Amino acid sequence: ALWLAAAVEVHTAKEVVAVNGTNQRLKCTFTSSSPVSQQLSVSWNFQPEDLGAHEPVFYYLKEPYEPPSGRFKDRVTWDGNIERNDVSIIIWNLKHSDNGTFTCQVTNWPDVYGTIGEVRLRVVQKVNFSEIHFLAVAIGSASALMIIVVTAAIICRQRRRKARDRRLEVADTEW
Repeated sequence: ALWLAAAVEVHTAKEVVAVNGTNQRLKCTFTSSSPVSQQLSVSWNFQPEDLGAHEPVFYYLKEPYEPPSGRFKDRVTWDGNIERNDVSIIIWNLKHSDNGTFTCQVTNWPDVYGTIGEVRLRVVQKVNFSEIHFLAVAIGSASALMIIVVTAAIICRQRRRKARDRRLEVADTEW
């Protein structure tokens, strides 16, 4: 008999932008046609932007295993929940040297083949000006301009009134 081959599907964001010195959760979830097994394993690897050698980042088999050495030693922790098909990790104290592509691979016996999730991490000095920031600045500027125009109109009206009142006083005294 032929068995239909099932595969694990892994899902990640395509790109994540994070600020230098902060922590970033790299989300990775999976779907499998088989129930989660005791042999489920997760491998996180890193390919630096300069296309240097792949580096292991994290491994999970029944329990999380942090890397014993390398650039991510003491800087990566498990943040997943196997029962919810979440195999995410957190990278601590990001550095510019962390720019590159992280891969998340899940095997869930008998689903041993499948897609590999890739997420490109960009570590920046500061956050880029997003559309929401632009909108907030535009609304704030328009509000400030409205307040200035209304204040100027009120001041002009009061000065005209005072000038008119003075003219009426002068006219009354001349009578």
